[in-house]
Amino acid sequence: MGASGLDHVGEFSYHCQLQRTGASLVKRYFGVIVLIAGVLLAAVMSYRTASGKAREAQREADAQRIQAEYLERVGWMRANPDEATYREELKPFLKTYFEQVDTHLKQFGGNTKFDGYLEELEKRAEGGKDDRAADRKAFYEYTRKVFDSLREGRYRPVWTATDKGMRLDVLSSDVVMVMGKPQVRLQLVLWGAQRMLKDEGKVKKMMTSASFNTVWKLTDAKGKLLGEMRGGDPSMKVDFPERYVAQFPPQMVLGHYDLDLMPIEVAKMEMTINVSSRAASGGDANVNYVWKLDVPSEWKLGAGETWEGATQEERPEEEIDPSKASAKTE
Repeated sequence: MGASGLDHVGEFSYHCQLQRTGASLVKRYFGVIVLIAGVLLAAVMSYRTASGKAREAQREADAQRIQAEYLERVGWMRANPDEATYREELKPFLKTYFEQVDTHLKQFGGNTKFDGYLEELEKRAEGGKDDRAADRKAFYEYTRKVFDSLREGRYRPVWTATDKGMRLDVLSSDVVMVMGKPQVRLQLVLWGAQRMLKDEGKVKKMMTSASFNTVWKLTDAKGKLLGEMRGGDPSMKVDFPERYVAQFPPQMVLGHYDLDLMPIEVAKMEMTINVSSRAASGGDANVNYVWKLDVPSEWKLGAGETWEGATQEERPEEEIDPSKASAKTE
């Protein structure tokens, strides 16, 4: 063999040695590389988890701050005895609250359409898991209508009163069709009913105490009693609006009364609403609101129409006609 053959053999041996050495290094350090990669991955995941938890804690703290500031300021709105200043301060008060809500949602993310409950309801309905979806949607829409009026600066009660730190607003008094029959709908918003968050293990429930007892007295132009109506809790009572819209201003109760149209002879109405609210400490707050008004013509039946569902009962003469009671005392 010549020199070229020796050169060839030497070259062959040299490359084989390199290949063996590289394979050995890979085998030797493969476990170390995997271990380091695992540690780095765990560190990244741990950081992301900790960062996510910190972000969630910040979000929750900011939400609690907004609610705490609202509750600090709302006391005056509930108790202010002067109707004119209450109405004047109402819009800027609500504007401040909803500006804080909007800032919170932009900073931490969230549903800026405020329809999270509706989205969840639709998902459950699609899966056939909720046979009361229609009722729940009706309560959401009912609550959402009031929420939008509060948020958009359109909340203007037709009547308001306060007693013992709880305010009652009659938000509207329109004639609406209910099951094909015209009725007077008195939309109510109660501010400040006592409530308590009850922890039942996996589920937390907000328990609101607000029991209504309402009387309507109808009289003619001279004050003679023509009729009387009584009612308990209002229809569509929503005692925890945040269930449907999480950002709803806290501690309100919604509901309405539907009244039949009244006899044409009725000139005045006196509505007395008593609300009983029990505090978590055991004390009772019994508040009374009295609204006296001239009955609008659109609330009345036409000539010759009868008051359906009315019943007759005996009353003392002086209770029916105050003028006769005065005559007896003279």
